[in-house]
Amino acid sequence: MAVERSSAWTLAAVCAGLIVYASLHPFSGWTSPREGWLQLGELPWPHYQTGFDTLVNVLGYAPLGAFLTTAQLRGGQGRGGALLRSVLAGALLSQGLESAQHLLPVRVPSRLDWLCNTAGAGLGAIFTLSLHALGALGRWSSVRRRWFLPGADFGLALLWLWPLGLLYPPALPFAPGQVLPRLLALASEALADTRWAPAAERWPGALPGLGPLGELLAIGLGALAPCLVAASITAPGLRRALLLAGALGIALGATTLSTALNFGPEHALAWWTDPVGPALALTAGLALLLVPLPARRVAQLGLPLLAAGLLLANLAPADPYLEASLQGWEQGRFIRFHGISQWVGWLWPGAALIGLIGRLAALRR
Repeated sequence: MAVERSSAWTLAAVCAGLIVYASLHPFSGWTSPREGWLQLGELPWPHYQTGFDTLVNVLGYAPLGAFLTTAQLRGGQGRGGALLRSVLAGALLSQGLESAQHLLPVRVPSRLDWLCNTAGAGLGAIFTLSLHALGALGRWSSVRRRWFLPGADFGLALLWLWPLGLLYPPALPFAPGQVLPRLLALASEALADTRWAPAAERWPGALPGLGPLGELLAIGLGALAPCLVAASITAPGLRRALLLAGALGIALGATTLSTALNFGPEHALAWWTDPVGPALALTAGLALLLVPLPARRVAQLGLPLLAAGLLLANLAPADPYLEASLQGWEQGRFIRFHGISQWVGWLWPGAALIGLIGRLAALRR
């Protein structure tokens, strides 16, 4: 197989970051080990372990092993070495994180967790090797060369992550990246006992909000974001049109699934509010305009459109009903998955901006 840059490296890095988040959440209450620092190297057997915990520990590391192995195979590495390195990477990452849990009173390090994590990385690697043996990776390489421009690895990773970011419902449909209200709240808390406290208390409520037109634009530009990424890594023509239609379809499906998970299946379409229809019509119209444009022009237009959509998303007010409905996730066994999808949603628009800047630099050569 020819050596190629692979989006699997980016996805493996994202997996590793999300595993760190899930393993060390809530990142507070750090303390010294009760039995000394030498305790960090010890992983005791757990007194109690549910089947759900075991399954999560295995499945949590499987994507990491799969992506690491895929990236190595696409880089021309041998199968045996790719398997060994992927399993070793998973084992070392798990060992480090389980050891770090000695410093968190709310977390319990476990040798069984380490074994399950390592096994998960191994299973993911074996799954990829099985696909490779069946010729699936080779066929994907062929499809990628036909459908995507060179250097599309980061853009492809963004498109794979887009639906995950939508599983944490944003304040407005298709408009993730709303970090400014959270940052203002954190700043207000940090200044609570200072002379700036009276002014800082007003910061979270100081955002102007959006009118009907602003909401329509925020939704429309948010839904357009994956279309801009997809169009920047494909050549003009029918294939690009099909990819843009697919991106919109996946966005609709992920939003419906998210609403069903958080509000119940009977409310799966509750996200379809008055501005959504016109906003999606705007998105479809802009997406059609992207179909014949050169990829470099798409990236040039995409930067201000993505930036405008991100700005509007951050001006949208928080939804108290939404926040209340998500407390079941935040306080229950899905807290880690909930946090993972939330972080992806927060960071995705910024990463998309970086991706378009990279495409501009690459296409200028």
